[in-house]
Amino acid sequence: MHSVSGRGRSTAVNLIQVEVVYALPEKQTVLNLRVAPDATVREIIEQSGILRQFPELDLEKNAVGIFSRQVKLEHSVHDGDRIEIYRPLLADPKEIRRRRAEQAKEEGRADKVTGGRPDPKRSRK
Repeated sequence: MHSVSGRGRSTAVNLIQVEVVYALPEKQTVLNLRVAPDATVREIIEQSGILRQFPELDLEKNAVGIFSRQVKLEHSVHDGDRIEIYRPLLADPKEIRRRRAEQAKEEGRADKVTGGRPDPKRSRK
């Protein structure tokens, strides 16, 4: 229980526990915070200090989520939530899979018609 002063009088506020997480390939940062239950994702991220720690983060560009589900910055949180700040994708995953499939066809590791594994019965004909 943490006492917070509001409108000239002291009132008790029940704080909730949340985590703010940001991961780079070589470093993962997890910050544990106790915040007001009505705090938004944006307010919690700003309060965490992670934006000073990683100045390249831009909340207008980086997507955020709670437990791998993308949410808006105005989203409210619950006790125990993990707020995640996502890095932008360097390449489109669909495009990477398409290129990999084309390369497999060219190298003979995939059937040129179906794109699946080569069918030994088909190649004997």
